[in-house]
Amino acid sequence: MMLKTFPKGGIHPSENKITSAKPIKRLPLPKVVYVPISQHIGIPAEIVVDRKDKVEIGQVIARSGGYVSSNIHSPVAGTVTKLDKIVDTRGYKKQCIVIRSDVKNESNFQENEYPLKEEISLQPEEILKRISDYGIVGLGGATFPSHVKLQVKKDKILDCLIVNGVECEPFLTADHRLMLEKGREILVGIRILMYALQIDRAIIGIENNKKDAIDLFRNLTSGASGIQIAALQVKYPQGGEKQLIRALLKREVPKNGLPMDVGVVVHNVGTVFAIYQAIQHNRPLMERVVTVTGKKLNDPSNFWVKIGTPVKDLLDAVGGVPEDTRKIVSGGPMMGKALKNTDVPVTKGTSGILVISEDEASRGEPKNCIRCGECVDVCPMGLEPHLLMNLSEKGMYEKALEEDILTCIECGSCSYVCPSHRPLLDYIRFGKSIGKQLESNK
Repeated sequence: MMLKTFPKGGIHPSENKITSAKPIKRLPLPKVVYVPISQHIGIPAEIVVDRKDKVEIGQVIARSGGYVSSNIHSPVAGTVTKLDKIVDTRGYKKQCIVIRSDVKNESNFQENEYPLKEEISLQPEEILKRISDYGIVGLGGATFPSHVKLQVKKDKILDCLIVNGVECEPFLTADHRLMLEKGREILVGIRILMYALQIDRAIIGIENNKKDAIDLFRNLTSGASGIQIAALQVKYPQGGEKQLIRALLKREVPKNGLPMDVGVVVHNVGTVFAIYQAIQHNRPLMERVVTVTGKKLNDPSNFWVKIGTPVKDLLDAVGGVPEDTRKIVSGGPMMGKALKNTDVPVTKGTSGILVISEDEASRGEPKNCIRCGECVDVCPMGLEPHLLMNLSEKGMYEKALEEDILTCIECGSCSYVCPSHRPLLDYIRFGKSIGKQLESNK
């Protein structure tokens, strides 16, 4: 049987899923957490606590600042020691709430406290409200507030929920392990979303390098109606929403459009599990699974991590940073961002921490473009990356907008294949940021 995939572009980088067989461990409770108030796309949350305030686990410490925004909850019981600006995983200084953990901190999540709960007792509107109240955002990396995604406009008709279990980024295995260890809970989360959206069809898309997860879900859904498991060809960036919809349903999301325009809502498996916890066990989004990995690490692993935990705590848990380390990246090697230091905190969007050695990180010396067209061939959005880089480099941002620079999904496929080692993605990212400013000023 032919495995499904998207038809345009894509690449096949080495998978390096070295932590795929490592069960998720619980990271020890951090002494101090640094909780940014902007961990989502949209308006930052508004701080509702002050210095010296005592806070409890799950308490709202920053409230949604608008429609496209999200509540922030304290991941620990403790005392607010300061409200400060710290450098986040993207290298920008962001407002943050610093909390010192109390010794009495109980909820290091005892598994037996949260047994599988399948019966759904809330009504659809109550489900949507709780998803909003409990700060659920997309955990696949984009961190779009989930309640906004689920607000269906009257002129849209939905017929399918797609659950993204692809995890195509090399090295990362957080979603893979979550599917293996929390498969039943994820299926309840899917049924919760289907009920809230009033649709009777869902597809779980999983790349074929995760055969154990595919088999597990096929066993769990055998005899059940409405939920389909789809094995996908291993190809990057298959986890992009538009690529996944095209692969599974052969529907093309229009330029500047949303999945809802073709009758679909897409949620990552981590998000679905967070929704299950919120609806069935009243747990706000306060922790997530993070893969800490790298070829030279002593003990690369997957961890349950409290939001706000410093990255250095994760690195200590895997044996520390090897001497020949060149880069520490938040995310995977294709779309991740290099960290300035290890004091930055884990946020809702932190899927992985990747440690890259000197010999792995060396970039070739950039040379002139040889017009080979490889970057065009692999672009999953059908763009001309060489042109977009040139326009950004020369400051021709209006022209770059005309050439659809904002359509770029920043997957990095172009930079990966360029024989001249040109920093295509770096310039395109910069051009996009200027383009967005120009568009917002119109």
